Amino acid sequence: MKLFKSLLVAPASLGLLAPMAATANEVTINDFNAAEEIAVTNSRVDGLEARLNNFEAGSFSDTTVMDQKVVFDIGAMDFSEKTNSGSEEAVQFAYSYRMNLNTSFTGDDNMYIRILSGNHSADWMKNSNDGGYLTSVGKGNNLQVDKIWYSFPVGENNTVWVGPKIENYYMHGTAPSIYKPVTKQFTLGGNGNAYGASTDTGAGWAYKADNGFAISSNIGTKSKTTNGETGLLTNESKTSWATQIGYTQPQYAVSAIVNQKYNGWTDGYLHTASADDALVSGGNHTAIGLRGWWRPEATGTATPSISVGYDTTQYDGVTSGTDSSDMWFVGLQWQDIINADDKIGLALAQPTMHDDETNDPFAYELYYSYQANDSVTVTPTIFGGSDRDGGTEDVFGALVQTTFKF
Repeated sequence: MKLFKSLLVAPASLGLLAPMAATANEVTINDFNAAEEIAVTNSRVDGLEARLNNFEAGSFSDTTVMDQKVVFDIGAMDFSEKTNSGSEEAVQFAYSYRMNLNTSFTGDDNMYIRILSGNHSADWMKNSNDGGYLTSVGKGNNLQVDKIWYSFPVGENNTVWVGPKIENYYMHGTAPSIYKPVTKQFTLGGNGNAYGASTDTGAGWAYKADNGFAISSNIGTKSKTTNGETGLLTNESKTSWATQIGYTQPQYAVSAIVNQKYNGWTDGYLHTASADDALVSGGNHTAIGLRGWWRPEATGTATPSISVGYDTTQYDGVTSGTDSSDMWFVGLQWQDIINADDKIGLALAQPTMHDDETNDPFAYELYYSYQANDSVTVTPTIFGGSDRDGGTEDVFGALVQTTFKF
């Protein structure tokens, strides 16, 4: 806006100087009244600023806050068993752009809109089976509305959400994890069945007491049913209903969640590709998730913050041995160790696996996040695992992520 304001003020200033220049040869020193000329000039400038302020007030709501982020990702991934990996193992360079808009109409409510773009390919940067799906992934080169919802308070301790594009975890009362990952499989204390991620129509409610206790319940539903018809909350609609209870204090939090998923609802990034999607296709399952985190009183020490998670899932209508699965996660994070505001992150996990699987799947990531200045962060990362895509494949990836915030 400063540049735009300068463009407006410059022509106006020239307009003030033009009449004086045109009559300069007619004015003598005796005719010049300094006080009068200054008063006239100040009056004209004041009038111009008043018109400019009216323009600014009408162009953008003063209750709207915008922040933006651009992420550059450059890296590659190696697969042990893919014979025709092609471009999937090539070094790739991708970007994403994100704009967050928050607007309040009453001072207590919030309209949230996320605009997203990016050119991450459909290869390893977006492949959840391999564990390479990045948290920075965009939605294609065109700007798209990625999230949109409205939230408002009810009384002093209740919040209600409703929106056509929202995920369950935005409506929980307790944060399940404080570990900040690079790959999406390690979000939410393990992005498995209990805390999966799928953007759809949703609504939810959360109660947060002053003593740290919280309870929340929310529903996400897909508008297209398993038969291809449209409709919300019908008998055929894919639906996720999650209810969470938790307790939070400044240094720690614990929570438990029950997530009931109907009609083949699938989500999550921390799983094997063996049979998970096939088992729940058209069916129902119930996931129970336990989460907890703790952080030290001060940063810059050898003691990290710790986030842990465990999921167990029961599937309806499947044979014994494949009717249940589990997942575990541990995330460690050190801050201010080498430089101010830097982070070291280490995550270890067993992806969601069924009881009859003979393999032992494993996933990990390790990164160092260096803040070059207030707006730019550089994060070299390695990640990988064993027995992932297809149930037997080992994978390894390396990535440098640069984030620009403005």
